[in-house]
Amino acid sequence: MDSSRRSFLRQAGLLSGLALSLPNIASSQSFKTGTNMSGFRAPKIDRVRVGFIGLGNRGTEAITRFTYIEGAEIVALCDRHADRVAKEQQKVVKAGLPEPKQYSGNDGWKKLVAEAKCDLIYICTPWDLHAPIAIAAMENGSHVGCEVPIGLTMDELWEVVRVSEKTQKHCMMLENCCYDFFELLTLNMAQKGLFGELIHAEGAYIHDLLDLNFSKTYYDDFWRLKENIRLHGNLYPTHGIGPIAQCLNINRGDQLETIVNVQSGDFNMARKAKELAEEHPEFQPFVGKSYRGNMNVTMMRTVKGKSIMVQHDVSSPRPYSRIHMLSGTTGFAQKYPKTGMSFSDYKNGHAYIPDEKLAQLEDKYMPDMVKLIGEKAKAVGGHGGMDFIMDWRLIDCLRNGLPLDQDVYDAASWSAIVPLSIQSSKQKSRQLNFPDFTRGHWKTNAPVNLSLDGGGNTGIRAINSLRADQFHVGE
Repeated sequence: MDSSRRSFLRQAGLLSGLALSLPNIASSQSFKTGTNMSGFRAPKIDRVRVGFIGLGNRGTEAITRFTYIEGAEIVALCDRHADRVAKEQQKVVKAGLPEPKQYSGNDGWKKLVAEAKCDLIYICTPWDLHAPIAIAAMENGSHVGCEVPIGLTMDELWEVVRVSEKTQKHCMMLENCCYDFFELLTLNMAQKGLFGELIHAEGAYIHDLLDLNFSKTYYDDFWRLKENIRLHGNLYPTHGIGPIAQCLNINRGDQLETIVNVQSGDFNMARKAKELAEEHPEFQPFVGKSYRGNMNVTMMRTVKGKSIMVQHDVSSPRPYSRIHMLSGTTGFAQKYPKTGMSFSDYKNGHAYIPDEKLAQLEDKYMPDMVKLIGEKAKAVGGHGGMDFIMDWRLIDCLRNGLPLDQDVYDAASWSAIVPLSIQSSKQKSRQLNFPDFTRGHWKTNAPVNLSLDGGGNTGIRAINSLRADQFHVGE
């Protein structure tokens, strides 16, 4: 390229734009292809020794759920705050279970992953610690379950993939919405072809968290508020993308190819900070900051020509919605604001099917895991039971050497929406290429298998879904 052409392109911003639009090729090629973790079966673990890191809202709720799961032994607890660790330790003991070891302080997690000899590390910390802890845990011989997202940068995501393949340790992002009942129902129906070929899908995380984001009690040291200042993009895409990505066989027969993000301005968060600072000086550092926009709309296209939309808004007074919409050649399903389905053979697809017909479909196509554990999951709690199904399924797969429903490639690709949406927004909603974390394996990877026996059809495990009544639900 001659100097005059290079000068023109630089002035037009095309060279820098082109470079930023490409995936991190250097990172993706910096390690040799390791074990393909899609469909990977790790050796069976009779009793899964679990260490929990991060004992805020999500961590403490998870510990409660795990006290009910047969085959899970809570052996270690860690948080920055020692009093939280002591409190959760007593919860475990009160449930009639062995006393877990305590770790605390800013570096307590490092000691836990190195010393506690856990089969599974369960991560519920602020976002910026997810990737470092997950990587250290796998390198120290543990499988990983991590709250969303698995990482915040492309380099982190590639490293998580590399380490999972190298160590042959599962790294599952705890995307609990994949285990909500309607999402599981539509996944099973999609796999059986009831919607025809899926054409378009939509998901979202629309949840008015304006007041909660400014809560120091709920988010220790305002960490989530600070992320809404630091990161301008779709910061919480996985609740929306996870379930529909599985329905579309992303990483398992199709692949995300391009992405573009459109972000509105901020019309609420800066105003809220200013209002709070007038009476509470502790909010003064948040005044005058540039906050992430109210609404992010992320559009993606797959290699096979399917389209996806994922929305994110946590600062507007809108009713809660994850949308969860599937549109196929012969059928349609959507959860919010109305749970319903339509099919081309009923009023030409122009109306929702009657409720009794929907109920019949639920009875016929609800996956076996929901039929087995669903009612007990509702009793234990956790977003209507989906949190418990997620945890129970994770432990059940580890105990029986089954592939996990969500692998490290799902964790990386669903999380990649965060840095890519930020990058797209910085470039005035430029379309970017999406990296292939499977490095070509998506062409032959098998779809998610919801069966309880992993598709083997022999020797369905005889593992109790819940422990014997050691204490009452809700105690």
